[in-house]
This record gives sequence, C-alpha cells and structure tokens, in this order.
Amino acid sequence: MKFKVFSILAVSGLLIATSCKKEDDPIVETEQEQTDPSETVSGFITTNTTWSKDKVWILDGKVIVSNGVTLTIEPGTIIKGKEGQQTLASALIVERGGILIADGTATEPIIFTSVLDNIKIGQKTGSNLDENDQGKWGGVVVLGSAPVSVDGSDVVGQAEGIPANETYGQYGGSNPTDSSGVLNYISIRHGGTTISSGKEINGLTLAGVGSKTTVTNIEVVANEDDGIEFFGGTVNLTNAIVTYSGDDSYDLDNNYSGTISNIVAIIGGSGADEAFEFDGPEGSTYTTGKFTVQNATLRSVDGNGEAADLKSKAQGTITNAQFEGFTSWVKIRENFDASNSCADKTDAFDYVLNDNLIITNCVFLNATSVAAVINGYNNEETDCPNSLTAADQTALDNKIATLSNSTTGTTGANEAVFNTWTWTSIKGKL
Repeated sequence: MKFKVFSILAVSGLLIATSCKKEDDPIVETEQEQTDPSETVSGFITTNTTWSKDKVWILDGKVIVSNGVTLTIEPGTIIKGKEGQQTLASALIVERGGILIADGTATEPIIFTSVLDNIKIGQKTGSNLDENDQGKWGGVVVLGSAPVSVDGSDVVGQAEGIPANETYGQYGGSNPTDSSGVLNYISIRHGGTTISSGKEINGLTLAGVGSKTTVTNIEVVANEDDGIEFFGGTVNLTNAIVTYSGDDSYDLDNNYSGTISNIVAIIGGSGADEAFEFDGPEGSTYTTGKFTVQNATLRSVDGNGEAADLKSKAQGTITNAQFEGFTSWVKIRENFDASNSCADKTDAFDYVLNDNLIITNCVFLNATSVAAVINGYNNEETDCPNSLTAADQTALDNKIATLSNSTTGTTGANEAVFNTWTWTSIKGKL
C-alpha cells in the first residue's frame, strides 16, 4: 500500500445521503461539513513529509510512518480520522525506526479528532461533540525499539489489532535510549474504535518507546479504550491529562520502566473503569525495570470507576498522588495456584510487602482509614476463594499505614499547566 493524497475542495452543506427516509429509519451520524481546505491520506508514508496547519488532514484508514521516515506536523494542525472499524479503522501509526515530530505549543496545540467534529482551522475545540462521544475513529500508535517484557522469552511484541504478518506492528528491542521523535502539546479526542475483534485502539499507545523520545503536554479526551497505554519501553511522560475514557486512564504493560510525572485523570459515567491499571513483566526477559509515577491527581466526578488496579508483577513506585471522589479505591492483586494446593503466586501483593511495589505519600480525600482504600484481592479465582486471609490484609495495611487519609489535598498534579490549551479546560471539565 502506497502513501496517497487526495485533494478535497471546499463545499457547503452537510455530507449526507439524499435518499428518502422512513419514520422508523435509524439516525446515522455523518461527517461534518468540511469547508476548510483538506487533504486525505492513507497507507505508508515512505518519504519525509510535513503536514501543515493551513489545511485539515484526513486519515482514511491506517496511515503508517515507515522505518527511516520522518513525519513533521506543524503547531496548530488539525488531523481528523474517518470512521471505520477493524481493517477500516483510521489511525496514525509510527513504525519502529519511524520518527514523528509533532511539536505543538500552548497557543497552537496539535489536535487529533474525528471527522464528525466541527472544529475548524484556528480553533481549539468544536461545538458538537462532548465527553460521551467515544470510538469515532482510532488513535495514535508509536512503536519503538526499547526493551519490553512480552510472553515467554520474546524480546519483540506485536501491537494489538495489527496482524502478525504485518511487520510494521512490531515493537521492542534492545535500545533503551531509542528515539521516536517529539510529541508535545497534543490533544487526541473521541477515538478508540475497534481495531480487531474485542480490541479497541488506545488514545495514545507508546509501545517499546525509548527514553530519547520527548512526550510532554498530552491530552486524551473521550477515548473508547484506554487513554494512554505503555507497552514496555523507557520513555518518560510529563504533563498529561486523560478525561472520560471508556476504559482505563493510564495503563502500564510489558514492564514499562520510565517516569510519569504531573498527570491528571478525570473519570465518570457508568462505563468508567480504572484511573490506573498497572502490570509488570510478562515474560522471562527484561524483568528488572521499574516504573515511577509521581505527582498525580486522579478524580472521579461521580463516584464511578476505581482509582487503581495493581496486578501481575507490577513493580515500581507511586508517590505524591491524590485520589478524589472514588468509592472503590486501590486494589492489589494476589494470585494462587489452584493446581498446587492454592499456593501463593508472586504478584503485586507480594511486591508491596517486599518493597518492589511502593505506594508512598499519597492522599485519599475523605477516606476513613487506610484499610478502607487499600485492598488485596484474589482475582476471583473460584478454586481458591479464601486464600487471601484477614492476616494478609493486615500485613498489607501495616506495610502502607503511612498513607494519608486527609480531607484536604496537599499533593497531586499541578493542573494549571493544562489551562487554556486543553479541551478539558476550555469545556470547564478541569
């Protein structure tokens, strides 16, 4: 598949079907009027390319930045993804060895959104979509060559939803300082369509991305799946806000081992899941790396969702985090071996006790006690229903008894950095 560009002329009126409609016909969403100049892109980008802010760029299916190629996106550029699922899902994918230079500013952020969004060139938001509009296109996927821990002894994984025979979906390697470019002042909205059976696209996927990649000032709004998900890698993330995801806000897999700092999660609605879902190594390679998450504010606006699910062999440190408005707080998983008299398996619960997983200097607003907000669980294994004992829970409480349960916030993120440029701030959701 080659890189294609189609010119679209300015037209007036909505792009709608003109056939007759019966009273009981379903209402079908249609693309918004596109009066701005635009270009439609699809397939592989095989030469260095710049997307300029003087037109709207339309993603028609998967657009792949090839190995050895640089895509530069100017500050203030708007990119819109077409609707479609699975093989027709629209997404921007940066292949291993590809480079994305998307260096926006607070006054001119780079905006990824849906073709259904009526946002125009020079605007920071449209007026017709809100936090309930999820899954309208795909998302942004960046694949690098930093270490990952996938199943078995493999050192390379395959991005979710991309067929195994498609090498552009590979991620991981042996270069912790790999660079995939710059992502700065980027807002990704209304994505998360299905890319394969049972799998949706994250707003931003960072898989095997190395530490020389710059990822700062990121917003993800109303994504059907996770807001930002890391699959291994060593990249650092600073200043990120995820608002109203249909699944987790921040998800760590494959033994991600970078530093995530100054982040916000705002969740709500009946479909809300966890603000944090953290796993550790999944295979026998690259098992020593640890994550750091610091200066975080996690907020449920209506009590729905859970603050955190720490599972598998999640290993690292969560510090200076403030949890607000949750009725279900932090779960820490302990697994048992049903085939071996329900013997203890090493899991996040054990890692808290042996200091491989540290939770420190965290605030739970209006919580009554540490025991009320930190709970071990046994993953609902019916063959070992009572393996997690009261003594186990007491050991957990004692280990992290220094947690604050204050009624006033003393820690968390600096939310002011998200003012003026984010959808969340402009729409009054911050």
